[in-house]
Amino acid sequence: MKILVTGATGNVGRMVVDELLALGVSGIRALTVDPAAAALPAGVEVVRGFVGRPATMPAALAGVERMYLAPHPASAAEVCRLAAEAGVRHIVDMAGAKGEHWQAVEDAVEACGVAYTHLEPGEFMSNADLWAPQIRAGDVVRDAGGDVVNAPVAQEDIAAVAARVLLSPADHVGRSYELTGPEALSRRQKVAAIGRALGRDLEYVELTGDEARSLFTSLMGEYGDWYLDGLAQLAGHPQPAVSTVADLLGRPAMTYEEWARRHSDLFR
Repeated sequence: MKILVTGATGNVGRMVVDELLALGVSGIRALTVDPAAAALPAGVEVVRGFVGRPATMPAALAGVERMYLAPHPASAAEVCRLAAEAGVRHIVDMAGAKGEHWQAVEDAVEACGVAYTHLEPGEFMSNADLWAPQIRAGDVVRDAGGDVVNAPVAQEDIAAVAARVLLSPADHVGRSYELTGPEALSRRQKVAAIGRALGRDLEYVELTGDEARSLFTSLMGEYGDWYLDGLAQLAGHPQPAVSTVADLLGRPAMTYEEWARRHSDLFR
């Protein structure tokens, strides 16, 4: 059995490779734009390519039975068509909430006729890197939308789910799995959890109006307004935690504080 992991040096894709190896899987093929720099483990077949350049895909897909598809909406339809032509029998894609930006990925997967499983994570816990410069500089975090609540998920858990679904496709064909962490938290609660993980007492300072817009423009450039608009929408529709990760893995999903503890170097 050959499993193709696309985006294999990305944040989630690399973890999918590691999860498959930990489960004793052989026959892993990893797609990356720079095989020499990828530093993937021995035993992994590394091939050059990128889902955003479909012309690089046919060689990577040869002989593949199952594929983890990294999200790239613009090229998803062509990549999935090539996968179907190559004889791929199951695609596990990472997309997002239905009806939003990543819907094009799910639509492309379903249209190609290959059996599929959709993974629909919400916000990644790693988005806390937005606060990392302030936390490295001191104990005050200036932010907006402090009471906005969602249930972010650890990328490690997304990868673990992807690996297990790839190994038992018959149990998951045609399913869509919303993936969250185990707890719904406000932004100020997330900052407090990071503080506990670091052994520090972090102060959350709420910004509004022009101050908030100025901060997020400085952090995210042209996407600052988009991010603030997203927070405003989420304020009216808090995201609850769901148990999908624990149900599929047979263990609890990683908490926010545990994630911060594991990634404490980001904040030091």
